[in-house]
Amino acid sequence: MLATAVLLVLCSSAVVQSAHQDPHYAPGHDGMVHLFEWKWNDIAKECETFLGPKGYGGVQVSPIQENVIVVNRPWWERYQPISYLWVTRSGNKQEFIDMVARCNKAGVRIYVDAVVNHMCADHANAVGTGGSRANTYSRDYYAVPYSRNDFHPTCSITNYNDAANVRNCELDGLHDLNQGSEYVREKIVNFMNEAIDAGVAGFRMDAAKHMWPADLGVIYSRLKNLNVHHGFAPNSQAFIYQEVIDYNGHEAVSKYQYDEIGAVTEFKHGQELSNSFRGNNMLKWFSNWGEKWGLLPSRAAFVFVDNHDTQRSNNAPLTYKTPKLYKMAVAFMLAQNYGIPRVMSSFDYRDFDQGPPQNGQGHIISPAIHADNTCGNGWVCEHRWRQIYNMIGFRNAAKGTNVNNWWDNGSNQIAFCRGNAGFIAFNGDQYDMKVTLRSCLRPGRYCDVISGGLQGGRCTGKVVNVESNGNMYVEILKSEEDGVLAIHKNAKLS
Repeated sequence: MLATAVLLVLCSSAVVQSAHQDPHYAPGHDGMVHLFEWKWNDIAKECETFLGPKGYGGVQVSPIQENVIVVNRPWWERYQPISYLWVTRSGNKQEFIDMVARCNKAGVRIYVDAVVNHMCADHANAVGTGGSRANTYSRDYYAVPYSRNDFHPTCSITNYNDAANVRNCELDGLHDLNQGSEYVREKIVNFMNEAIDAGVAGFRMDAAKHMWPADLGVIYSRLKNLNVHHGFAPNSQAFIYQEVIDYNGHEAVSKYQYDEIGAVTEFKHGQELSNSFRGNNMLKWFSNWGEKWGLLPSRAAFVFVDNHDTQRSNNAPLTYKTPKLYKMAVAFMLAQNYGIPRVMSSFDYRDFDQGPPQNGQGHIISPAIHADNTCGNGWVCEHRWRQIYNMIGFRNAAKGTNVNNWWDNGSNQIAFCRGNAGFIAFNGDQYDMKVTLRSCLRPGRYCDVISGGLQGGRCTGKVVNVESNGNMYVEILKSEEDGVLAIHKNAKLS
């Protein structure tokens, strides 16, 4: 009887595994961007005017549910929910619904950052962005409603070698919901299903490490199919990517405990890329990039260089603050066929707590868009950097191909192809890269999409000539702004 039960669980897991690991990008689109703290109306416009035309596949938005208002409005207040009402500094429910529809029409999917592990921590006068109130000390969240019986008994996370302590106790004082409760599950499922009805393609499950995989599996199994009226195929199930911070695999909670019920955030990916591009490990070792580095299977790996948490950590990976190395790491991520990548789009910050650009009333200020596609008003907008959005184009051109024709100089100069569709080279050495390599592309003249691109029938940056014998000369000088060169089939001069 026990063996039969185990078999049923494994079969069920296999079904869920294949269902929740597809981001459902529209044809001709790939790669996700996290528009951190953007307003819904601004995201809608960005989908229509930039993300869709540039080939981006989707947007991770900041949490949509009402959060408690914290003095000085730090970024992390968005991760302290007070209800499941859709009212935040990014906008209201109708604005969100309108944004989702406009982005889907532009070929750009929307993914919600779902905060369902906990409710907000203790606040003397807990008031939300939509006016909801709570008595946090008694665990009464009136707008849900939740009461003390819906939470795990109060305790703090103190031992990451104890899975029960990690999953049943409070993270940084955030009141820990009991997802084993049918009532709590119902509230979470209703919240997520309402977002699916609105046309979202999936969810980032915040703090998934602090919830039991079995409870999450039940919640995922009760989600509706994606809304066909927004362009999704019949019977499509939400893309789920779960936040599980696991760098070394030595804790009681492992990323491998979640990869059969959805995709999982692969934090080690950004750590290893940053370490190598900083010069602490030779780039030549990337020839077997992927699972052999202790990373998740590609199908389940949700990958990134940095995110809104890690860029503020003491051991931060590469970020926009070191632009040359950062662009190299992001280019490598987007050029590879490993994992499901997300690009970070930040606002400029000077201290850990600093929230998004805002006026004196605490309202978020919209990004200013400059003529060269970059942003102002305190926004960084890495997704609008030429070297990054052109690599989204590279990724789309190379879709469906594998990494081949690997070359390295035995050190920190590397190059590889993606089938016969794309070629990319990196110079991480302290001297110039000047080398003739065998190309995988058809003979002809190609525009380097890092230094420029193909516009109006001409190259605005470097030109790479693939000769009739397949050879091409590659030059990346150490003094150049970028340490990357990339060409692909859609950047070929006629």
